Amino acid sequence: MLSTISARTFRNVSFKGVRPLMGLRSKVTLPELAYDYNSLEPHVSGEIMKIHHSKHHQAYVNGLNQAEEKLEAAVKSNDVKQQIALQGALKFNGGGHINHTLFWENLAPVSQGGGQTPKGSLLSAIEKEFGTFDAFVTQFNAAAVGVQGSGWAWLGYNKASKRVEIATTPNQDPLIALTPLLGIDVWEHAYYLQYKNVRPDYMNAIWNIVNWKTVAERFAKAQ
Repeated sequence: MLSTISARTFRNVSFKGVRPLMGLRSKVTLPELAYDYNSLEPHVSGEIMKIHHSKHHQAYVNGLNQAEEKLEAAVKSNDVKQQIALQGALKFNGGGHINHTLFWENLAPVSQGGGQTPKGSLLSAIEKEFGTFDAFVTQFNAAAVGVQGSGWAWLGYNKASKRVEIATTPNQDPLIALTPLLGIDVWEHAYYLQYKNVRPDYMNAIWNIVNWKTVAERFAKAQ
């Protein structure tokens, strides 16, 4: 997903000196959810979902749009120093938007298949690497709980080795080295109002609403 946004953002690249970005894409917007805020209860509360989506994700959308507007101005004025200074804001807010967009798609109410165990080639790939699905969940939870501060835990696909792997990224860094299949937000804003500082309880609960159908679709496309 990062490559998609990067391709759109860095359109019309010029290599005369350091003068990229002569044309920017349209502003990003907050994606609508495919379910109601309270439909993931009791595993994630409606209050958390509303704040997480309408406040936190919206803030990343706003921050990315603002950073890109400033970047466009910096490019037009040939202000290379400002272009470099804006990279942090672009990475943080762009990553936040990319990661959360994927995260919402990773979830589904139980009534819509959330929590159903993966099947077919995806399950086979998981079992090949981790032995059993339960063993995968145990290792994934350990990685997620082990993220220091804020960040993300991922199941990704390594195109070079043709295998699925568990990975983590700090802050809002998107997953670059692997193709993201499943991403779980372990920032406290994703769970604190319900689970306080007990991240393991949140991780145990989140599996009840994982949408393995979308994960399987990403896996099929990644191969």
